Amino acid sequence: MTELKLNYIAGQWAEGPSSIENRNPSDLSDLVGHFTQASVAQLDEAIAAARTAQAEWATYGLERRQAVLMAIGTELMARAEDLGTLLSREEGKPLAEGKGEVYRAGQFFTYYAHEVLRQLGENADSVRPGVEVHVRREPVGTVAVISPWNFPTATASWKIAPALAYGNAVIWKPANLTPASAVALTEIIAKQDIPPGLFQLVMGPGGEVGQRLVESPDIDAISFTGSVPVGRHIAASAVGNFTRLQMEMGSKNALAVMDDADLDLAVTLALGGAFGGTGQKCTASSRLVVHADIHDAFVEKLVAGARAMKVGHALAEGTQMGPVVSESQLNENLAYVDKGQSEGAELACGGTRLTLDHDGHYMSPGVFLNTTNDMAINREEMFAPLTSVIKVGSYDEALHVVNDTNFGLTSGIVTRSLARASHFRRNARTGVVTVNLPTAGTDYHVPFGGRGDSSYGPREQGIHARDFYTIVKTAYIAAGSPE
Repeated sequence: MTELKLNYIAGQWAEGPSSIENRNPSDLSDLVGHFTQASVAQLDEAIAAARTAQAEWATYGLERRQAVLMAIGTELMARAEDLGTLLSREEGKPLAEGKGEVYRAGQFFTYYAHEVLRQLGENADSVRPGVEVHVRREPVGTVAVISPWNFPTATASWKIAPALAYGNAVIWKPANLTPASAVALTEIIAKQDIPPGLFQLVMGPGGEVGQRLVESPDIDAISFTGSVPVGRHIAASAVGNFTRLQMEMGSKNALAVMDDADLDLAVTLALGGAFGGTGQKCTASSRLVVHADIHDAFVEKLVAGARAMKVGHALAEGTQMGPVVSESQLNENLAYVDKGQSEGAELACGGTRLTLDHDGHYMSPGVFLNTTNDMAINREEMFAPLTSVIKVGSYDEALHVVNDTNFGLTSGIVTRSLARASHFRRNARTGVVTVNLPTAGTDYHVPFGGRGDSSYGPREQGIHARDFYTIVKTAYIAAGSPE
């Protein structure tokens, strides 16, 4: 009998009124576990407990708080092997990626452990004589963290770690597709020296528990990563309370390949950017904008590389691309293949359901050719192992195509020209720009976020996270004259 995994509410593991089943997308016969679902009443209990715990957490000394975050990060990094295996088993990314994600999650906690001691204020002289000004940052209060399934440990960690570092309480609602990783991270956090209710795991359906969470007047801030439609709904639900929002949403990232590019490098970047994580990344290279002079040679190598990719069980040695996360996601991906072909795009390879040794949600990496930027496959986020090649005649046209989107998360250019690289870096309308690097892959100590429909609110990661997780207070002091 599989053990029922529980929510963590007010310092206690708690069973909810119902449960869900979680299966391995690489092998549907592999039951990862059963996970309880919280009730609305349990969520209300969690919110009340968070507000009490946050006030206590704020009284902890800095080194005591730092030790908590350092312990969490250290254990995550030490357990990258077993927790990464669990992550890959339930989400489907190859084992190397799963282990790397858990290790990176640990680095978020150790980074913000040091930020605990770097919370310095500012002093200034007032324009009024005898008055001094002190500016400090204080916790925003209780933060709701709503995280996605594609990076179940890393994305949650880059939200939870700064929230705790800057003195807040956290109520975490993870994606129901990846609850095992959520419980594993919660088990580590629950062992630490924190007030009961400071950190809480509330697994439950978005329509009930999630809706109650974002509508609550007792939630001070919401950090969300997910789709644009859900983000818009959260914003509409939260605005009545003027709840602070930080949202990372969709993307349609472009990699521009210029005629002077290193061809082998460009193909390597495109393959990794498009198909890493089965294309289920908000930073995936779903549009490949290729100069006409290098187009044919690039396409030949790209298609050959896509066909050669080993698709298989996430935990199998040599797997380069794992399964799609769920049956519904796979069906949505296949619908985009049909849509692209109906628009006139040529499917050069892949884009089909695969039958392998294990019963799973497998799909071959697909490449569309002869596409234009106005096609739906180049306008809408697919979140699939699919990429489209768009031929352009010049650098200027490439830059125009890169920017011709409602999104604006990441973009990249492959070129040997310093002039083009510098111009692109300044003029690409995305929050992240890469030069001779994949569009996917960011560092943890610098800001991350986009423009347009990709992001709303303050940036995530690095010191810029404090703009969301803290409130600035300005104090004026008239001390008078010494006697």
